[in-house]
Amino acid sequence: MLKATIVLEGGATRGVFTSGALDYLMEKDIYMSHVIGVSAGACNAVDYVSKQPGRTRDCMIPTDKGSSYYYGVREFIKEKSLMNMDLIFDTFPNEKIKFDYDTYFQSEMECEIVTTNCITGKAEYMKERSEKERLMKICRASCSMPLVTPIVNIGEVPYLDGGLADSVPILRAQKAGNEKIVVILTRNAGYRKKVVSRGMANVYRKAYKSYPNLVRTILRRSFQYNKTMNYLEHLEREKKVFVLRPLVKPVARLERNKETLMAFYRHGYELMEENLERMMEYLEE
Repeated sequence: MLKATIVLEGGATRGVFTSGALDYLMEKDIYMSHVIGVSAGACNAVDYVSKQPGRTRDCMIPTDKGSSYYYGVREFIKEKSLMNMDLIFDTFPNEKIKFDYDTYFQSEMECEIVTTNCITGKAEYMKERSEKERLMKICRASCSMPLVTPIVNIGEVPYLDGGLADSVPILRAQKAGNEKIVVILTRNAGYRKKVVSRGMANVYRKAYKSYPNLVRTILRRSFQYNKTMNYLEHLEREKKVFVLRPLVKPVARLERNKETLMAFYRHGYELMEENLERMMEYLEE
């Protein structure tokens, strides 16, 4: 095991790029001592720690209609969710595409999953080393996108998508103390988020009027994300981090075409294969 931190950005179905990259690492038996996953990156993180290559890919790219996690219009109105989160975080890990809880809980790797506390509007870096249900609930919270999926309560605290408060937790990685940091992004070099439009800002204010700090975090997200990207690119130029990012156009956040998703998955796999030697030189220098 390499003493290093690996940071995994989210991006919903864009996470298949990360899945491809991690699957290649797992096939080569390359593991790092500390993993931080955000949103879809959280799903990738736990499957990396449980040493299950192909699992995140199979969850994200359903092979049959019964495994589709998108709701139709009727279910969306009833469940107030665009995605079947029970399928993703209960049926899949416990029945259909089983998660290896034993390997995860016994692993020497430290795994942190980023969530956004709706009350404070701040990021929380959560861990779970023994309780199956709580682990999946944390992953579910980290992946719960605003407006399209419900808030998730852990204990009595409401949470949403970790990417709202800390999309790419490079500062958290630095605080962990490892000299070497690998970051896997799901957007192209130079990407910056646009400011939330006035119309969407009003939608967020209405939808989350009980959580003013959450709304503030959502409206400031583009500023924080772009600031983080500027800092990350500075670290990259200084050779203080290793960054892997797509070289092709990323898929849509809620892409449903299997061929499109598989192509982006293969791009992640092949890009990690091409850059493995460079990454290992960085980690070992």
